[in-house]
Amino acid sequence: MRFLCVLLLIAGAAIGIFYPWAMSNFSGHAIGTYRVYEGGRFRPVTVQLAASDAPVRVLVDLTARAERVAGQQRTVLTLTAAHGGRTVLASALSFNHTDNPRQASPQLPDKIFRDEAGVIDRVTPGPYLFTVEPGDADGIDMRAVDLILRAGTGSIDERAQPAGYTLMGVGLAGLALSLVFGRRGGGPKNPNSQPPPPRWGRNGSPRA
Repeated sequence: MRFLCVLLLIAGAAIGIFYPWAMSNFSGHAIGTYRVYEGGRFRPVTVQLAASDAPVRVLVDLTARAERVAGQQRTVLTLTAAHGGRTVLASALSFNHTDNPRQASPQLPDKIFRDEAGVIDRVTPGPYLFTVEPGDADGIDMRAVDLILRAGTGSIDERAQPAGYTLMGVGLAGLALSLVFGRRGGGPKNPNSQPPPPRWGRNGSPRA
């Protein structure tokens, strides 16, 4: 019972957590990383994209001197991507899912938080203008913001996370029940599990 529950927990974590993270960060190949904020100033960047790059996943790394940057569902950054004067992607970034930020440097307290802005499914060859701007969240000591583009990324099945979390919930519930019932002894003991006492001799029962 416990072994099955542990397997459900592992499978749920793999489907609901590891699979989306791996698809977002490692599928496809990198187009490039572009610094869009530094020294207190935001600046747009223009990137030449080819049709073969599609789909293009757009990620944003925020370097800040903080343990967490998400709060009260506020928007930390906004991002827009435009091609030929037409907006092809618009996203509000809150970094709500960044529970384990990366350490920027062992010598610095800065942390790197990552959020996904979205996916450009179809690419018309030519220049794409990416603009990152501050949101309505205050009190964030931003040091740098980087735009990361990945080409040929696989799409994440929207059913994966709910299914993974469901498996994890079932596994946790089953594990908790097995622990509770295990403490109660698990039923009567087998009378044959212990050898019978000697009927005579030293330390034995008296002879009739």
